[in-house]
Amino acid sequence: MSDEVVAYFSMEIALRSDMPTYSGGLGVLAGDTLRAAADMGVPMLGVSLVHRKGYFRQHLGPHGAQYEEPAHWTPEALLEPVPIQVTLTLAGRVVHIRAWRYEIKGASGRSVPVYLLDTDLPENHPLDRAITDHLYGGGQRYRLRQEAVLGLGGVALLRALHQPVRLYHLNEGHTAFVPLALLEERLTQTGRSLPTPEDLEAVRSRCVFTTHTPVPAGHDQFPLPLVARVLGAHRSALLQATGSALQDTLNMTHLAVRLSGWCNAVSARHREVTQAMFPETPITAITNGVHTPTWVSPPFQRLYHRYLPGWDRDPFLLRHALFLPLEEVWQAHKEAKGELLAEVKRRTGRRLDPQVFTIGFARRATGYKRMDLLFTDVERLRRIVERGGRFQVVLAGKAHPKDTEGKALIHKVFQTATALAPVIPVVYLEEYDMALAGKLCAGVDLWLNTPRKPLEACGTSGMKCALNGVPSLSVLDGWWLEGHIEGVTGWAIGRREPESDPQQEAHDLYDKLERVILPMFYRQPRAYMQVMRNSIAFNAPQFSAHRMLPEYLATAYAP
Repeated sequence: MSDEVVAYFSMEIALRSDMPTYSGGLGVLAGDTLRAAADMGVPMLGVSLVHRKGYFRQHLGPHGAQYEEPAHWTPEALLEPVPIQVTLTLAGRVVHIRAWRYEIKGASGRSVPVYLLDTDLPENHPLDRAITDHLYGGGQRYRLRQEAVLGLGGVALLRALHQPVRLYHLNEGHTAFVPLALLEERLTQTGRSLPTPEDLEAVRSRCVFTTHTPVPAGHDQFPLPLVARVLGAHRSALLQATGSALQDTLNMTHLAVRLSGWCNAVSARHREVTQAMFPETPITAITNGVHTPTWVSPPFQRLYHRYLPGWDRDPFLLRHALFLPLEEVWQAHKEAKGELLAEVKRRTGRRLDPQVFTIGFARRATGYKRMDLLFTDVERLRRIVERGGRFQVVLAGKAHPKDTEGKALIHKVFQTATALAPVIPVVYLEEYDMALAGKLCAGVDLWLNTPRKPLEACGTSGMKCALNGVPSLSVLDGWWLEGHIEGVTGWAIGRREPESDPQQEAHDLYDKLERVILPMFYRQPRAYMQVMRNSIAFNAPQFSAHRMLPEYLATAYAP
């Protein structure tokens, strides 16, 4: 690749748990991708926004009401200032943009820089100073200005830094103004005001697009009159000339698809769903993977170092986990479980029993994730305890401040927890972040995943669990269609039909718990340990970012 890099643009990137520059899976995936690039010496850089007030801090009342407050932090204390500024005209005002630099240091000795754009400058109008404050905050006007700063401002920054970029990777539709910036550059060079098919093809040859959203409602859309007011009449006309505006609306995913030469979904099933949404564009599947060294818990790190030296540089060595002594796998799991339960006690004062089977569920709290599916039938749950064995549940997840359905789900879980106590302890942990995710994914005995099909693009939490020997009980959607081997790596909820049947899935969930999983855990513990060990050997190597990134290199990034 010579000295040219792949510039990876993402609205959110999870770099450190104490830097609230991410909200969930999309940002964690972005961070894991760049961490893998640093490990493997792949010439890449990241571009995002600084999000001075983060996503939000979550607080839960005694009955499950969610309250939010800004996640204030100080970029100046953790990041290196970039001594260059660029400008962008938005809504008729000049907006000054600076950047902060964070270095991801890899096992290869190489590092990947990440540039976080910031408009909080005294020369900016007060409204413009706040553009890079809130991740996924505000209304359409705020979001449109943010995405303009990310795409248009990000390309301008790289130009000002004289950074040679071979390819631009757009992570989700929020970044779709990157190819618009490239098109404007080309038109300036040629002296044309509107693009020719050759201009569009030249831009496409430099852009790769990854979509993570399998439902039309999840894609950012802006009315063209708003686009004209914020970006200006010329840019609005240029967007229309690319064919990216439909019915007086700019759809950011459609823009990214139109102006990228490569488009991929993030699992095989998600590719089918996305292809149906964009039938005229070839969609490829590159299934997500997680950064193995980041998500392996300390007890399992020690185990792997002892038996599989070099696993942290070459996660494919984890396929040899089949030869790990079961007793030592169990001992590492007991330590990880102890760390999780200590964290539960520290946060809530609740003391959970380490001998009791523990189910984990942690997702963004929103309707299609169905965190309430487990609690469909409270009386059945009580009978499961009597017939199958005791269990306890630990949940976590934030609802977007405007997601009333998601907030209602948290409230419902709290109500159900009260109804089930003390037969089934249910604990909901607030402020779900990278640090808590690491403890949860390693410390529970079973990972539960219940999205409504086919709305799970991929899902990576179960992959993190597999790294730590935690099997999944999951609906057959997203990555689990590829990682599931019944009774070997975990268990399926429901059948392979493309659409969900909530009643049938709840029934199957209960049956598996009562008749298969709990009896195995309590009466055939070695058999359960074998499933734990299998989940490492079969899924940890395959669902690693060290497998995912070479797929991008061989296909999307290939010259």
